[in-house]
Amino acid sequence: MRSTSADDMPRIIDAIVSPADLKALDNDELAIVAREIRDQIVATTSVTGGHVASSLGAVETIVALHAELDCPRDRIVFDVGHQAYAHKILTGRLDRFDTLRQRGGISGFPTPAESPYDVHPSGHASDSLSIALGLAMARDLRGTDEHVVAVIGDASISGGMAFEALNQIGLERRRMVIILNDNGMSISPNVGALARHFGRLRASNAYRDRRDYLLRRMASAGPAAQATLALMNSAKASVKHLLLPESSMVFEQLGITCLAPVYGHDIAALRRTLRNALDSHGPTLVHVVTRKGAGYEPAERTPELFHGVGPFDAATGEVEQPVATEPTFTDVFGTTLLHEARVDDRIVAITAGMEGGTGLTSFAREFPRRFVDVGISEEHAVGLASGIAAGDGKPVVAIYSTFLQRGIDQVIVDMALAGQDMVLCVDRSGLVGEDGATHQGAFDLSYLRMIPNLRLLAPSDGLELESALRTALALGGPFAIRYPKGPCPVLKQGTEAELLEPGVSRTLREGSDVAILALGSMVAPALEAAELLGREGVSAGVVDLRWAKPIDAQAVRAAAKAKLVVTVEEGVLAGGVGEGVLDLLACEDIHASVLTLGLPDRFVTQGTRHDLLHECGLDGAGIAASIRERLGA
Repeated sequence: MRSTSADDMPRIIDAIVSPADLKALDNDELAIVAREIRDQIVATTSVTGGHVASSLGAVETIVALHAELDCPRDRIVFDVGHQAYAHKILTGRLDRFDTLRQRGGISGFPTPAESPYDVHPSGHASDSLSIALGLAMARDLRGTDEHVVAVIGDASISGGMAFEALNQIGLERRRMVIILNDNGMSISPNVGALARHFGRLRASNAYRDRRDYLLRRMASAGPAAQATLALMNSAKASVKHLLLPESSMVFEQLGITCLAPVYGHDIAALRRTLRNALDSHGPTLVHVVTRKGAGYEPAERTPELFHGVGPFDAATGEVEQPVATEPTFTDVFGTTLLHEARVDDRIVAITAGMEGGTGLTSFAREFPRRFVDVGISEEHAVGLASGIAAGDGKPVVAIYSTFLQRGIDQVIVDMALAGQDMVLCVDRSGLVGEDGATHQGAFDLSYLRMIPNLRLLAPSDGLELESALRTALALGGPFAIRYPKGPCPVLKQGTEAELLEPGVSRTLREGSDVAILALGSMVAPALEAAELLGREGVSAGVVDLRWAKPIDAQAVRAAAKAKLVVTVEEGVLAGGVGEGVLDLLACEDIHASVLTLGLPDRFVTQGTRHDLLHECGLDGAGIAASIRERLGA
């Protein structure tokens, strides 16, 4: 979908083949380009959904960057990447932009396999500075002179990996530019013409060379010169504190030159500041102050809603609401935890920048002193929970599967090895859909099953999730519960949650030819597959394993009596439940024909969850087809 004006006038962006075309445009024309890009983003995402507010806020910054750089020779590394829609439009993907986040279309994040302009698969936060420093070091080793620019948001720069990179950047002093896209902090009152002048002066290589020469001479002179040098350093620090925001002083202390904040929707000012930064010999930070959702009033008014949004009415900003169905797994988790917290004041809920996404909004409102949002710091979230547990609290950590990957070491050492009484609630496990390869929750079964002393539940419906959470809180010790994105199916009638016995499954359907051992989200499609096979005369039983660890050994032994044992899980097969079943059979010297079904050994790209499950053969029809093929072999 292309956005055009009322009289269908041609647009400048339709004539842009590559970012190099921007160099022929003046600042007023570039401002028109920015407006056209903004209109295109709104028009497209109103149909496809996407990360609207952050991308709208970064439009002018990206236009200015591409006008000053020579990409793809120069390298832009986006942090997270959900702010990069303008980058995609300017780098030859306008004609495919209407396929954004769709199966077979372009990704919602920078993807090197998609374009040479995409440097890094930016889907997780806080890694851009490390990648950019590595590119700068490799450039210097080659002896080339291309620019390296990292674009990072004010939330991402608070992550631990970003701080580790900043420390190294200050030590290495490599030539690179950091664009801090700040849509959360304001420009302090002391920023004005004088501050901008000093910022340009300090970024000047001639100034810095003369300064360093004089400082070396004075340091090697007599006591009087050294006393003068000490006084000058003190005065210099005072002037910096006067002219620069407090946030900038952290970077200055690390050895990174900070330019005065610049308004991120003024292309002329952005280009002037970028030229100064790009001319510098060392690491330079450009503090760009932007508005989330800039230029689209509904997104400016409610940037949280438009951070990641489904289809909406472009004219009004009204978001299409899905037809009310069953509650989602996230809804059930939030409701159950809230109920448990009302009767146990030791329960503390922790999340990492995903209060609403993990279903904890009501908890945070009712128990603000027992709710912690650590921001983009998953490692810290798990370590913090370990400390709370050691102090006799009962922490419950709710994190998306793909982001929990960043805290594996803490799960192993601070949680499992320490034997802490804490619960990991792993949301968005399995395929999540349109956000693509960096966001699929494909690996949690493998990375959690390998850890000693940790029990892992995978509920198949809402009542099972309620039972799982209550079981984890009641039994104590290191526990993890994984559940998918989307509505809960109703697999078995019942109203009361129960305490689950560790390592005990439940049989939902009897069968003699095939025994399907299904886990969590795969129980419903396994029942559908059994029904399809039953119509063809194949007797297929279905067992809801419930536990990924410990696996129900008795259920596996019973299943081995069938002609074919089938394991089905919404995770990669390596290290998964299927391998656990095979291992158990091998250890007990039980000979059985086994078919393991799970996610393929590749990164699954974007598409709807429904379409991706079908593509991976994990819907009812796909499971039945795999069993049918195996039985016919």
